[in-house]
Amino acid sequence: MEFRKIFDTIPEQFDRYRPRYSQELFDLLIDRAEIRPGKSVLEIGPGTGQATDPILNTSCDYFAIELGEHLYWKMLEKYRSFPNFHIVNDDFITHDFAQQKFDMIYSAATIQWIPEEVAFRKTIGLLRPGGVLAMMLTRSDYRSSNEDLYAKIQQVYDRYFRPEIPYTHGSFRYENAVLYGYENFEEHHFHGRREMDTDEYVAYCGTHSDHIVIPEPYKTQFFDGLRKTVSENGGKVVFEDTYVLYIARKPLGRGDDDQS
Repeated sequence: MEFRKIFDTIPEQFDRYRPRYSQELFDLLIDRAEIRPGKSVLEIGPGTGQATDPILNTSCDYFAIELGEHLYWKMLEKYRSFPNFHIVNDDFITHDFAQQKFDMIYSAATIQWIPEEVAFRKTIGLLRPGGVLAMMLTRSDYRSSNEDLYAKIQQVYDRYFRPEIPYTHGSFRYENAVLYGYENFEEHHFHGRREMDTDEYVAYCGTHSDHIVIPEPYKTQFFDGLRKTVSENGGKVVFEDTYVLYIARKPLGRGDDDQS
C-alpha cells in the first residue's frame, strides 16, 4: 500500500488525534488570499478536516479532493450540510478538473505526497492569474519539554520501530514553487502547545503513516513500550508545535492554461 493511502485505514483515529492549526495562521492566509464569498478554493487531501473549518466558514466556494474513501465519507459526514461545501473522492494527480479554476489551492501536510513537478505544474495550471498556493505543516518538538522522557522514548524506537515499508518521502521542497512559475514566496511560523496523557499520546503516534505499517510482533511491542514509558514518567507528553505556512502566488500576467 502507498503511504499516502495508509491514513484511510484509520479515519476515526485520524480525525480525533491529528493536530489542527492556529487561528492566526488562517487569519493571515485568508487576508493574503482575500478569501471571501464568491472566491473559489480547492483543498488537496483534507483528511478529516484538520484545516477545513476556517476556510469553509468564509462562505467561499469550497472544493476538496480526497484520495481516501473512508476519509472522504468522514468529510461528507461532517460538512455535507454546508451549502458551499463540495468534495470528490479521487486522486489529485490524475483527476480531470475540466474547466475549473481556483483563487486559492491549499494543502495541510498533503502536497508533499505528490511528486514535486506534478504538484507545482498542476496547481499553477488550476489557479487563476494572481491566485495563491498555500502549503502548511506542523513541526512538533517534545524533547525540549522533557529531555529525560524523550531519551527513554527514543530507546523504545531503537528497539521496536521496524516499519514494514520504508519511508522514502521527505525530499519535497516547498520553496521550489518558484522554479515552476510561482512568485512572491513567503514563509510564516506560528506556535501552539499540546499536552497529551499516555493513551492520547499512544493513539496519536498510531496516526503516523510509518508507524501504522510496523509488522507484528514489533507493532505491539512498540506501542506497549511507548505506553509503559510515558505512564512511568509522569503520564504526559507536551508538544511545542510550530505551524509553518508557505504562500506562493501565480503571476497576474500568466495565462490560465500555461503550465510550462
